[in-house]
Amino acid sequence: MNVPMFDEMNASPDEVRAHYKQYARWLSEQTPEVMADRREEAEVIFRRVGITFAVYGDKDEDASGGERLIPFDLIPRIIPNDEWRTMKKGLVQRVTALNRFLHDVYHDQEIIKAGHIPADQILKNAQFRPEMMGVDLVQNVYSHISGVDMVRAPNAQGVGEYYVLEDNLRVPSGVSYMLEDRNMMMRLFPELFGQNRVAPVAHYPDLLLETLRAVSPPASAGEPNVVVLTPGMYNSAYFEHAFLAQQMGIELVEGQDLVVKDKFVYMRTTQGLKRVDVIYRRVDDDFLDPTVFRPNSTLGSAGLMDAYREGNVNICNAVGTGVADDKSIYPYVPAMIEFYLGEKPILNNVPTFMGRKPDDLKYILDNLKDLVVKEVHGAGGYGMLVGPASTKAEIEEFRKAIIAKPDGYIGQPTLSLSTCPTYVEEGIAPRHIDLRPFVLSGTEVQMVPGGLTRVALKKGSLVVNSSQGGGTKDTWILE
Repeated sequence: MNVPMFDEMNASPDEVRAHYKQYARWLSEQTPEVMADRREEAEVIFRRVGITFAVYGDKDEDASGGERLIPFDLIPRIIPNDEWRTMKKGLVQRVTALNRFLHDVYHDQEIIKAGHIPADQILKNAQFRPEMMGVDLVQNVYSHISGVDMVRAPNAQGVGEYYVLEDNLRVPSGVSYMLEDRNMMMRLFPELFGQNRVAPVAHYPDLLLETLRAVSPPASAGEPNVVVLTPGMYNSAYFEHAFLAQQMGIELVEGQDLVVKDKFVYMRTTQGLKRVDVIYRRVDDDFLDPTVFRPNSTLGSAGLMDAYREGNVNICNAVGTGVADDKSIYPYVPAMIEFYLGEKPILNNVPTFMGRKPDDLKYILDNLKDLVVKEVHGAGGYGMLVGPASTKAEIEEFRKAIIAKPDGYIGQPTLSLSTCPTYVEEGIAPRHIDLRPFVLSGTEVQMVPGGLTRVALKKGSLVVNSSQGGGTKDTWILE
């Protein structure tokens, strides 16, 4: 099936979309040599600053032990303000409902009693944490930092529509690249920001710190002490952990830097122990507390869950948020919005078939060559089949895996993701993109305009993930 492409910049080969016209005029005046020089300059600066992403088990690892630059594209993705306003409203609605769902799941479970989601979908989910039952959290917020992946695809009339592809509520990453991409664009092309009214994003660390402080335990004395908990320098997103701690002016700590005494958490310092009120953790649930989860974990701190359940420290994002961003729960988010908020969803889900439903399973198996099939616990572009881009052998191998564990998979139509002009080796060419806005939930739900645009640099590829060779672009919301 030949689906028309929706190009973010060009309405047709001869017509540039209105919000891109000023930029397109500027771009037409740039020589290939100037753009090549700027791209080289960006790469040198990114490497010097250390903006890398670790890729594990990759046969093409470079000499730095698997660390590589995430390619940065010089051509921004531009979104007009009216589109952003609608998207923002939809994001606030969606994240509010997801937080309500998480509170409900770990308390009265009204949505299960009402029959909107099967109990085993939640209670038997690997990300459901019984340890969180009845635990009351500040502001009832579970996902303080949400990364919602958005795509745009043409509808039957060829008009580009936004869809939510997935919700990342555990430890979403990528915001440092959003901030550094903007810094790089302002450094390389300062004149563009005089010509275009681009909404700023540099205040994200301030908003993040404000959000984290707003959910400190009621018993906190004075200004809350907030720390970033990292698994350490060998984690793929370590650059981001260090970057955000530095930008917020707070301590970056590892599990060994924390100690729990009398159900309070303290940080070891040269002046002795200092109480910790809020932990922005970049460590998965399983590794947070060896006395509750994995006993051999050295990444967290023994007794952390006791202090957390007692309300003496807050962990952001909350333990157990993963039950709401599992791909088997994703199809139920529209029902959550209606159930908790009494509203129709502003942002649409991608139509989804669930392997656990016999009719859906039959449809998935009959149409593998046309669908995108994903493991419900998969992430980072792994554990998925893109039917139209797969060989017969790959499809048959995947078929066996689905038949062996039907409830472990969902299927979705292969969307023709929108494209954006991208500076590649052969010049400027369309490449598929997505968008990850970062939504902050504390006393209120807020976000900086835009988010991280990821781009699939391989021609025809729909996989934008950094771990799969994707790059990033600066995202402009025009004021």
